[in-house]
Amino acid sequence: MIHLFRLARPLNLLIIALTMYGLGWYFNGAVEYSENTGVRSVYFFLLVFSTVLIAAAGNIINDYFDVRADRINKPDRLIIGKYVKRRVAIVLHWGLNFIAFSIAIFLSWKLETFWYVFIHLLSINILWYYSSYFKRKLFTGNILIAGLTGMVPLLVGLYFYQSHKLLESQIQNHFIYPFEQFNDDNFIVLLSFALAGFAFLLNFAREVVKDMEDVEGDQLIRAKTVPIVFGFKKSKLIISTILFSAIAGIGFFFIQFKETDPIVFLLIGLSTLLILAAFILLLRANDKSKYKMINACIKLAMVFGLLSPIYWKLLIIYG
Repeated sequence: MIHLFRLARPLNLLIIALTMYGLGWYFNGAVEYSENTGVRSVYFFLLVFSTVLIAAAGNIINDYFDVRADRINKPDRLIIGKYVKRRVAIVLHWGLNFIAFSIAIFLSWKLETFWYVFIHLLSINILWYYSSYFKRKLFTGNILIAGLTGMVPLLVGLYFYQSHKLLESQIQNHFIYPFEQFNDDNFIVLLSFALAGFAFLLNFAREVVKDMEDVEGDQLIRAKTVPIVFGFKKSKLIISTILFSAIAGIGFFFIQFKETDPIVFLLIGLSTLLILAAFILLLRANDKSKYKMINACIKLAMVFGLLSPIYWKLLIIYG
């Protein structure tokens, strides 16, 4: 049982749940909603739960198709075929996806929108084809998995936008603590897309770093990843460009809200420092241990950034 639990990567699932509840918790207090809606809704719990189930199923199927490469890249972390039978893994994968998709159908029916069915079905299929085929293709797998990571905050934004039927005119020029609205765009959509873009860029960079870690095993299965096709030097240049694009995005975000107390950006500031640390490590990285450190820095930067809404919510309560 413990190996099935490890196979789903519980820490990653916890980060997804905290990201969704953190952003939802912030939206529930930053914009005026009725008392019987928002994060406390059972529908929001079901959305988070189904998203976590799909992510868990995706982790399982990824390991299912990566057994050959993982025997070389991560022999100490190999689970399928060693502790868990392949048929058990595939049945668990489809079982989790069935539950998640059933929840999506229920949510789409109750909230009167087709979006949840569409997004869940799309995510399930992307994760399958990513693991079985696109992961080994140049850039395609990196972009797909980064896009699914960015989808997490977008799902929260969609839920609040749809369930509360917010119109742009309802929040135009509205003060949304601790931010001040700076244009006529819908604040929920704006912030959700900002966090999604941040998650997309950092996870894109992280996926390329992971490809650099796994070159030996990927060559065995004839994968065409970025470091295999372009080499390590050009791969570092690509990663650096992505990382500095993320920093530029953070800078733009800060400038737009320049009248806000700088302490609001504490977690985003930590993210920036970690991104810079990853860049510095990248300059001299030449073995798997260094790439693991870079991977850890980027992952922490992404976590700090995505959990920023929790800190903003605490400012609403105690600020």
